[in-house]
Amino acid sequence: MTTTSALIDRYVDATLRRLPERQRPDIEKELRASIADAVDDRLDAGSDPADAELAVLTELGDPARLAAGYADRPLQLVGPALYLDYTRLVTTLLATIVPAVAAAVGLVRTLQGGTALHVIGDTLGAAFTAGVHIAFWTTLLFVIIERVPALRRTPARSWTPDALPEPPSRRARYGELVTETVLLVLITTFVLLSPVVSTETDAAGDPIGVLSPWLWDTGVVHLFIALVVADLGFSFAKYYARWNVPLALAGSLVGVACAITLIWLAANDRVLNPAFTEAAGWPSSLPRWINAGLVAISIGTLVHAVAEGITRARRR
Repeated sequence: MTTTSALIDRYVDATLRRLPERQRPDIEKELRASIADAVDDRLDAGSDPADAELAVLTELGDPARLAAGYADRPLQLVGPALYLDYTRLVTTLLATIVPAVAAAVGLVRTLQGGTALHVIGDTLGAAFTAGVHIAFWTTLLFVIIERVPALRRTPARSWTPDALPEPPSRRARYGELVTETVLLVLITTFVLLSPVVSTETDAAGDPIGVLSPWLWDTGVVHLFIALVVADLGFSFAKYYARWNVPLALAGSLVGVACAITLIWLAANDRVLNPAFTEAAGWPSSLPRWINAGLVAISIGTLVHAVAEGITRARRR
């Protein structure tokens, strides 16, 4: 049977319109022959001619999708063959470059003497901008690879069970817990003894604390220690208790609160005691470097807390 109805002509034209000129003659013959055979099969089964044509064209689907199949042209930004490599590369770049950019910007802004709001705002803004650029340019690269056959026709990497990640060792996690506990004890002891144990004394022979007296006058030091102890408590809970959403959320919030508090103190020069640095003869730039280091460490801790929360949520 020769199939020449207006509906079929419209369908064929809509398909060919999306194909290169050199491919159209051969594909038109192939497509019309395929439609004719399918319509004949339905007519032999007793279908009405109009219903048979409509059913066949419905099964073929959208002409744009059919044309993309003939032209070997993907309809998605990144197809299944490249999607895993794409997500792995984006994740790796976001997890390494964004924290590095944030730490560098926070360090520079702190050394420049910016206020706490400016330091935090510029740091978060730089991290967001870096993340957007990484996502955009990496996606654009894979879109180009997806659409240029010469670039994507490479042998696929074979997967073996050796590529499976090792489960976290309970002994290793216990070692991290012990290390965290020891560091907390040492830091807390140093903070609490700093007002009475010092290498410098004033004219009356009283010790000059390394840390700013403002921390004790306002009670901020006790709040910070409470946050650090709570963070350690959540570390123990994650080790001994079963993971759940409220526990992970609360632990992440406490970790974020610790990091932000330290960033605010360092950015406002509320950590070191100016009287101590003067008595010790430290250069004027040293306190700024120490504050900048604290900001960088806090940003790293902040990023780690957020990343760990996301990782645990994905595993769950």
